[in-house]
Amino acid sequence: MSGLSSTSMLRTWEAISGRGMVEQALILLAAGYPELDRERLATLSIGQRDALLLSLHERTFGARLEAYTECPCCRERLEFGIDTADIRVTGVPIESDAEYRLVYGDLDLTYRLPTSADLLTLVDCRDTDHVQDRLLECCVLQATWAGNPVKPVDLPGSVIAELAKAIVERDPQAEVLLDLHCPSCDHRWQTLLEIAEFVSRKVTIEAKRLLCEVDALARAYGWREADILALSPTRRQAYLELVEI
Repeated sequence: MSGLSSTSMLRTWEAISGRGMVEQALILLAAGYPELDRERLATLSIGQRDALLLSLHERTFGARLEAYTECPCCRERLEFGIDTADIRVTGVPIESDAEYRLVYGDLDLTYRLPTSADLLTLVDCRDTDHVQDRLLECCVLQATWAGNPVKPVDLPGSVIAELAKAIVERDPQAEVLLDLHCPSCDHRWQTLLEIAEFVSRKVTIEAKRLLCEVDALARAYGWREADILALSPTRRQAYLELVEI
């Protein structure tokens, strides 16, 4: 399966512009996996979604992720590269619509993994507690304490912590933590790699590069955008070099 073409890249970039990150992730997947409908993509677990986004990055840009961050102590800019194979989680099968059980003392609950559809319901939430309550309502299917029904929002903090831990264990691709080291001040820390945000930023950078190429060739030769994008990257680069002569 091929990656995003130049035309698809610009169309996808235009579609994700101004959208929230969850919507951007679904738009990216729809462009990369047209055989899957949006409803199916929205009900994938976050780890399943991010695994597909990693594959889309591999097919479109290659297996190397070039990233940068800022040291939280000295504010030094750090650039680093990661291979997708180093952050891809394998051997953890996840069935669609799978339900799981967590027993914690007298508490017995059934839950499912969070999905993009769940996160979309939280877009307008500004209160952290409300976000947590809404997510619990989405993912906790049933809960009983010593045989008596319990509302998800009434679960104690210790149980919620255990549930969060269980979800990460079931869907580890959803939380990729990177161990970073600043050579300037020797500070070490962990940071969360937001795969959807990374791929979205990469598409935006590539799309803007393509626009610059279209602008240069359209000015030089009077060609239409569609004709320029139809050229292979090799031929397009050759024409750009001729323009610069």
